[in-house]
Amino acid sequence: MAPDDHATADKPVGMGTATLPAVRPTRQEAESAVRTLIEWVGDDPNREGLVDTPARVIKAYEELFAGYLEDPKAVLERTFEETEQYEEMVMLRDIRLESFCEHHILPIIGKAHIAYVPNGRVVGISKLARVLEIYGKRLQIQEKLTSQVASTIEEILRPKGVAVVIEAAHECMTTRGVHKPGVTMITKSMLGCFKDDREMRRDFLSLIGNP
Repeated sequence: MAPDDHATADKPVGMGTATLPAVRPTRQEAESAVRTLIEWVGDDPNREGLVDTPARVIKAYEELFAGYLEDPKAVLERTFEETEQYEEMVMLRDIRLESFCEHHILPIIGKAHIAYVPNGRVVGISKLARVLEIYGKRLQIQEKLTSQVASTIEEILRPKGVAVVIEAAHECMTTRGVHKPGVTMITKSMLGCFKDDREMRRDFLSLIGNP
């Protein structure tokens, strides 16, 4: 499909609790919208420094919001059962997070910690980070993002428990509005044994510095 054609589909594009409309604006329409915004803020989209900006913005958006075209559940479908009955926590710590708030389309920058306790099968560790990345490359609020990552891992892997903690700064409150730099928002989702077993939860939180 040519990038300038309308994107159409018999069913919505994108998987994992997010869909795109069956008919999307063309690239030319999207670039025109950017030119309108440039004019609205008071500049000239035809001057030398801005003439190619609409195309650059749309190209950047294709990368920044690529998560709408990917299925985070499919990422976790390939698992391994040769675990030698490993039943302890598996954790990825300090995973870089880059997302955008759905209220102002401004960056959410931070890190995530993801852990699960296997129940007979494990997944490649990079897949946990990939699930975070796919959901992160969508317009988000941090609370929803935290819940989506945890519930997807629980649904597909069926582990004994899942824990997700996200620590992030929101530029919608650091560069505008209340202008409070240095503030970090922390959200948590504890499922299964991480919710029911106080010692397991304490071990996880201690390993990530107990935010």
